[in-house]
Amino acid sequence: MDAMFDICYLSPDGNNVEPDDIPKTKDNVWILGKKYSAIQDLDRIRRDISSIIWCTYRKGFVPIGDEGLTSDKGWGCMLRCGQMVLGVALVRVHLSSDWVWTPETRDPTYLKIVQRFEERKQAPYSIHQVALMGACEGKDVGQWFGPNTVAQVLKKLVVYDKWSSLVIHVALDNTVVKEDILKQCIVNNDRGDTSDTPDNLIVSDWMPLLLIVPLRLGLSEINPVYVDGIKTCFELSQSIGVIGGKPNQALYLIGCVGDEVIYLDPHTTQRSGLVENKLSDEQKEMDCTYHCKYASRIPMLSMDPSVAVCFLCRTRSDFDELCKTIETKLMKESQPLFEICDKRPAHWGPCTNDIDLQNTTLFTEFEEVDRQFDDSDDEFEIL
Repeated sequence: MDAMFDICYLSPDGNNVEPDDIPKTKDNVWILGKKYSAIQDLDRIRRDISSIIWCTYRKGFVPIGDEGLTSDKGWGCMLRCGQMVLGVALVRVHLSSDWVWTPETRDPTYLKIVQRFEERKQAPYSIHQVALMGACEGKDVGQWFGPNTVAQVLKKLVVYDKWSSLVIHVALDNTVVKEDILKQCIVNNDRGDTSDTPDNLIVSDWMPLLLIVPLRLGLSEINPVYVDGIKTCFELSQSIGVIGGKPNQALYLIGCVGDEVIYLDPHTTQRSGLVENKLSDEQKEMDCTYHCKYASRIPMLSMDPSVAVCFLCRTRSDFDELCKTIETKLMKESQPLFEICDKRPAHWGPCTNDIDLQNTTLFTEFEEVDRQFDDSDDEFEIL
């Protein structure tokens, strides 16, 4: 199976070569809140990177929208980055932060997670669902998303997937409001039908939280004053990366080393297919296409200034620890990335986190939305 992974693996440029993914340096390597030695831990770094569900452009899937698009090449990179963040969150919630993928993996929970991102309309987080739900955010199918838009779309989609047992909170105005998050995540144990909810979460009074904080860290380029704050985010144990990239090119930023960010690149077009229960050789090969052997790097100052930092708080104690760290580290920076407060500012008005399930378009109704095709790769939206 390892040989199959080597055959299936494509680097972002389409070549099966070993890149200079991790520099030989004494600097610590930080990936999704974990610290590594670039010299001593290279194999472990690559193992953990290959365990991330890698979402890329696909081709040959069931047509989406009025234009009948069968590939998201050229417009879906930000959507794919959103899928990757959500994939990491689901793995941490339903498996663990130390879970490791191998080409032989047939863990039923893992398969249930990866199936949620397959290129079919029924999959909760397929490119179809993400693109079509974008209509609720004013984005036509084929139109390019910014980090905030993909965050808002995922927030809506996760409501329909009870099994995921996840709450997504998207912060406003560079401010994390504890009160709003606690209202979302602290739940009544009498929750009615829990048939789709994992047993280990039914008794909990805390719904795992995926916190997404959209930020603008400069006008046309990153302001250097924010670099230390970005590094700090990658070092937090709750970190599940940053949705960002280079101008006009979305990337999933998973960590940093020195003054460079480490990322997974969605800009590889792979064929569409199903992993299902991973029994046939074709299904095993398809599973390998959801994993990348090597990451890449760019200087932090080459990043587009529009980003969304992401954190996963599986428990209430995780959230309390994150809040404390934000207050004692991030907010002590000369120019904090964002702020945290106990209550909503008075001028914000009432909280609107609750999704109206009756008035929000359901999966099966998405194809009825009128839309026009726009294949432009505009710059990240100003948040």
